[in-house]
Amino acid sequence: MGSRLKKKSVNILYKLLPSIMLVSILAIWEIIVSVKDIKEYILPSPSAIIKVFIESFDILFSHTVVTLSETLLGFVVGTILAIILSIAIDKVILMRRIVYPYLVISQTIPLVALAPILAIWFGFGIVPKILLSALVVFFPITLSLTEGLSNYDRELYEMMVQLGSTNRQIFFKLKLPSASTHFFSGLKIAAAYCVMGAVISEWVGASKGLGIFLTRAMSSFQTAALFADIVIIIIISVTLFKGIEFVEKKVLTWRN
Repeated sequence: MGSRLKKKSVNILYKLLPSIMLVSILAIWEIIVSVKDIKEYILPSPSAIIKVFIESFDILFSHTVVTLSETLLGFVVGTILAIILSIAIDKVILMRRIVYPYLVISQTIPLVALAPILAIWFGFGIVPKILLSALVVFFPITLSLTEGLSNYDRELYEMMVQLGSTNRQIFFKLKLPSASTHFFSGLKIAAAYCVMGAVISEWVGASKGLGIFLTRAMSSFQTAALFADIVIIIIISVTLFKGIEFVEKKVLTWRN
């Protein structure tokens, strides 16, 4: 009984460690800024950042809604396109040989270079923001899912063929379950960077969004507002990541 309670206490402590670390960092940060009398435009204190959240809540909320909409739409579009292309690559071997190398090369293209090109082609509306977010999502999911669809149990495949299984049955009963772990890994990587695509696109030209709020805060040396913007971007990214992680646990019950 005692060892069980001890184990439970240790597990609770492990779960609380990140929160304890965060509170400690914020407390040390607040003390250093206060003691050293650091100017707010150089390094704002956590209390100054919280003050921005309170005073500019309506403005931050309106900008957040725009960026969140662009991010979610881009995430959905990018995921759908990635699934379609991955299945096509799996079905047509020649397509894998042609497309796959370009998918790898595409990862070397900086988003900052793509954002102005998309703005020139599609204007300064919501479309280029969605497209850039979709591109950020598209490549890691495509690479992960393509790899997953080709990484299945060959002996089980041979057995299903001998038993007269159709290609459809093999795909849904063998390949897709085998690829699910890779697919969710790609989704989580995409979720971590998806918001970045929308924000970078907003830098090029937008009337609303966390990206444009970021540039305005930088140009006016409102560093506390800059930090507040960054905190919101982190919260959105972490929430998306945790959401996918939650769905993964519910879907891939066999892993548990």
